[in-house]
Amino acid sequence: MASSGRDGLPIGDSYQQATKYHRGRGARAEAGKARPAEGTEALPPPQTQGGAGLWSVVQARRSVRDFRRAPLSRQQLSQLLWATQGITASAHGQAFRAAPSAGACYPLDTYLVANRVEGLEAGLYRYDAESVALARLRLGDLSGAIAAACLDQEMAAEAAVVFAWVAVPARSKQRYRERAYRYVYLDGGHIGENLHLAATALGLGCCAIGAFFDDEVNALLGVDGLDETAVYLSVVGVPA
Repeated sequence: MASSGRDGLPIGDSYQQATKYHRGRGARAEAGKARPAEGTEALPPPQTQGGAGLWSVVQARRSVRDFRRAPLSRQQLSQLLWATQGITASAHGQAFRAAPSAGACYPLDTYLVANRVEGLEAGLYRYDAESVALARLRLGDLSGAIAAACLDQEMAAEAAVVFAWVAVPARSKQRYRERAYRYVYLDGGHIGENLHLAATALGLGCCAIGAFFDDEVNALLGVDGLDETAVYLSVVGVPA
């Protein structure tokens, strides 16, 4: 039987809530004129052959925090998304993705704060791996809001795109109960490293973000912080 935390929640849920960062003094940045949106944005098909050699990419990978205010192309964005959570094979009714996931539960969803992408209006999107498309959630400049929510790290505003991974623990809890949280975090690490390597292979810069005001990021993404909660972010852009 799973243990409970002091707040009465199952131990995994209690840990997730108890380790949140909360803003002390200072006001959070508002999302400006961002507005709700519907519909999808199709992405170009990713390239699955050729490209830079793996060993040279591993050698070159570094965290990059300074970016030019230059856009990514839609092709580059599609390639990054495919490398992190794109579908690479299907068997027995199961679609397998580019990054490993415990039990193939895939408890993480990819959200994007697009600051500068060619042919894509600035705003918030969610990646749909099956249709290779982005669902529009909110349109407008969210760069200031996401930077403020990431402990005022300006690289989140300067980068072309901010990746945010939202956990849906129930997908893994069906199999692993409260131990699912361990696997959710491991899954996030697998995805994040794939993004780092893919960005390096494309000549782009990438930096992971683990320090953020949880409730502010969740609010910006439109998730409740319980059944769906942000666990990890990364920025990608053209290096300065």
